[in-house]
Amino acid sequence: MPSVRTHLWFGNDKAVEAAKFYAENIPDSAVNRVFTARTDPDSPVAEVVEFTVAGHEVVGLNAGPEFHLDEAFSFYLRVDGQQEVDHYWAILTADGGEAGACGWCKARYGVSWQVIPRELEELSGDYSTEANRRVCQAMLKMGKIDVAELQAAYDAA
Repeated sequence: MPSVRTHLWFGNDKAVEAAKFYAENIPDSAVNRVFTARTDPDSPVAEVVEFTVAGHEVVGLNAGPEFHLDEAFSFYLRVDGQQEVDHYWAILTADGGEAGACGWCKARYGVSWQVIPRELEELSGDYSTEANRRVCQAMLKMGKIDVAELQAAYDAA
């Protein structure tokens, strides 16, 4: 049976460090295996880490600076409530991470994340009502998502 895993090339050689960080800070995450790919015993080609992020299997590769992570790929971290938004946002943007717009941020390892509360999904619905569209407009003005502000936008007359 085929399977799918996300494969990330860390042009900054931080794959193992990133995997360990996510294993320590994101529930249901772990470093599963670290090894060096070789063409022969004396010729290392790449450092490889197999890890899990919130139950999702990932392969990280340190194979040189040819490729870099960018926002074209992101982990979508669905959380419950403002407290969890604040918690994970702080972890992911700390020590050289970067805050972005609309719930997006970048961890110090170069991996992009979306920290999205369940409430945003619920209040946005399918964007078919005026209230849903107000929530979307409010979200587009945010960096870190503010659940109370989303609710206020939804409830506005």
